[in-house]
Amino acid sequence: MPAQKLKIHFIGVGGIGVSALAQYYLSKGHKVSGSDLTSSEITEALKEKGVKLFIGRHKAENLPKRADMVIYSPAVQKSNPELKKAFKIQILSYPEALGELTKKYFTIAVSGTHGKSTITAMIGLLLVKAGLDPTVIVGTKLKEFGDTNCRVGKSRYLVIEADEYMASFLNYWPKIIVLPSIEKDHLDYYKNLNNILKSFKEYIFHLPKDGTLVKNNDDKNIRKIKYTGDTCVYSLKQPEAKKLKKILKIPGEHNISNALAALTVARILKIPDRISFKALSEYKGSWRRFEEKKIKIRRNENSSRCVNLISDYGHHPTEIKVTLKAAREKYPEKKIWCIYQPHQYQRTYYLFTDFVKAFRQALRPSQGKPRTDKIIITDIYDVAGREEKNIKKKVSSQKLVKAVNRAHKNLCAAVYLPKEKILDYLKKNLSNFDILIIMGAGDIYTLANYLTERQ
Repeated sequence: MPAQKLKIHFIGVGGIGVSALAQYYLSKGHKVSGSDLTSSEITEALKEKGVKLFIGRHKAENLPKRADMVIYSPAVQKSNPELKKAFKIQILSYPEALGELTKKYFTIAVSGTHGKSTITAMIGLLLVKAGLDPTVIVGTKLKEFGDTNCRVGKSRYLVIEADEYMASFLNYWPKIIVLPSIEKDHLDYYKNLNNILKSFKEYIFHLPKDGTLVKNNDDKNIRKIKYTGDTCVYSLKQPEAKKLKKILKIPGEHNISNALAALTVARILKIPDRISFKALSEYKGSWRRFEEKKIKIRRNENSSRCVNLISDYGHHPTEIKVTLKAAREKYPEKKIWCIYQPHQYQRTYYLFTDFVKAFRQALRPSQGKPRTDKIIITDIYDVAGREEKNIKKKVSSQKLVKAVNRAHKNLCAAVYLPKEKILDYLKKNLSNFDILIIMGAGDIYTLANYLTERQ
């Protein structure tokens, strides 16, 4: 008998994970609808694929009549009118719904503070190249997947990005867990590193007896976690690291480590190295992960500047550090501009000192030469449903800029600008062949899109 076709409604459908799950169910023939507060590239793509969308204020009438299931983003509040109306039908959070899928597949879950999207993408592409036809749910868009964040295959393999926020990953039951890094993050939920480590330990013990933990031995916090089951360790000290450095198109030591993680999983699955190395050498990166484009920025009707634009999702101090380091290694003689949009007041508040250190390190003189880099910090991206009013009063981008400049001889090394004033500032100050990095997990990517499409 054919599988029953369901009416499934997604609340917060514009989220990078929720949208992937919506596409998964759509591809299975289910009728999918969704709502979100604002439109975006992601919601527009869903609309084109046939998802019925409601954009703007959440309303009870958005819920379809005789809906069979409602799946909601973890950011959605319990007071949401669509969620309240759905109390009589099956309701699952995004992690719960994805967790149900992990029980039906041979699931490979990539977790950790950094590198999840890139490693998930790499593993997914390796499995595709090896003919294993996986289903992949990833927190970024890939050109190889039709410029989307979901690939639906026909095999038993499922590759997912397993987020640690609010311990979402405790809903998942994978056969392989990939663990590249553990650091302080999401402290609004975890409060401290010890609680983060406890959650990761609990998550790792979701592995079955025949499961495998793939862990980065270069990470000091991962080394603190003791696991007696089957474990495969990878490290930048491995001989393969030098080979990967030569063949990878994406820069940075962190990406060599990401590729080692993917290679380790491929070997567990008995994929020949010749396929793995070829696939990794062809990997061009993904949406907003050091995504490069050459553009022209017009100063006026008669002149323009040729600039290398890099769009990046980095929003944690370590991600800022490694991305700016990779840019400096790739472009040692160029002036590097970084436009950064802090993501979430709570993250900015709890990791304030680490953000200051990351930016100061980027501005520090190298090999006796003063840096000419420039950092522009715009307003903090307010994440709906995840902010505390008392913290919003304690932190700001202006305070962050002041702290970065305090210990720097050039008091204008970092500047604060509201988003609407950035373009005019760039037109007046950019020089030919400068490197322009637009970084953050909020809506700052729209500036990168504008520069790419209209300048």
